[in-house]
Amino acid sequence: MYSKNARGASEKKSNTHNTLGNLRYSYKRHIKEKLIEMLLLLAAFFSVLITFAIIYMLVKESIVFFQQVSVWEFLTSTQWTPLFDDAHYGILPLVSGTVVSSAVALLVALPLGTIIAIYLSEFASFTVREIAKPFLELLGGIPTIVYGYFALLFVTPLLQMIFPNLPGFSLLSAGLVMGIMIIPYVSSMTEDAMRSVPMHLREGSYAMGATRLQTAIKVVMPAAFSGIAAAYILGISRAVGETMVVAIAAGMQPNLTWNPMEQAATITAYIVQVSLGDLPHGSIGYQTIFAAGLTLLLITLIFNILGHLLRKRYREMY
Repeated sequence: MYSKNARGASEKKSNTHNTLGNLRYSYKRHIKEKLIEMLLLLAAFFSVLITFAIIYMLVKESIVFFQQVSVWEFLTSTQWTPLFDDAHYGILPLVSGTVVSSAVALLVALPLGTIIAIYLSEFASFTVREIAKPFLELLGGIPTIVYGYFALLFVTPLLQMIFPNLPGFSLLSAGLVMGIMIIPYVSSMTEDAMRSVPMHLREGSYAMGATRLQTAIKVVMPAAFSGIAAAYILGISRAVGETMVVAIAAGMQPNLTWNPMEQAATITAYIVQVSLGDLPHGSIGYQTIFAAGLTLLLITLIFNILGHLLRKRYREMY
């Protein structure tokens, strides 16, 4: 009887000890999870804070600029000569250069990037995909200034053999090389979106007698449209915000033109030109870079909003 009571007391003590141990473990785990949650919240808050700080800085400095230059002149004037005595502050020449160079780049990057993504996702074997994809993504790791000199010293002479009247600086050369540079971003994200489509959709298409190409174009791509749209928007934003390629290969002369075979300046190239100059801080010429930067931010914001709406409208849940 005594041994039975002793054994029961020992078991009760052991159970109590295990319960306390479990409670301590749960408490420590709860504290760790809360700390990790706080760190993640701080990281998200920090990114939002940086975004608002950038917007605040651009808006604050742009207000100073627009106190001296009317918004109507800024948006409608066709001359951009803020660094001359006869100053004009029309942003249209810079916008046209940005739009034309980006359009040329996208005409190269979007079709080629999509074709490469279709091949890697639907046709390439595992071995080919594992070899080709790192080499393709290596293009995205090359410094942009190297692309700029490649456009100026290699692509431009080749284009001049086809178009003898092409000047040494042109939007066409810069845009083509920008397109090559953007291909990895478009193809990689597009391929990831296509590979995320469930296999049973492909199998159903094959069962109906469709070929692999028909399945890729008429089944997989529509199902992955939201991801493909995100890839395209990233490519557009990358093209609009590119700096070094256009600064080196497109020329630095603002020119209101829609002809890619002419030289012109883009918004980013002008910002680089002024930032490296000797203009005193606070002068109206220096303030122009903030107004131009705000314009560039609004352009990319519009494209991102359109991309968000497209993803929200056509997103498929599997």
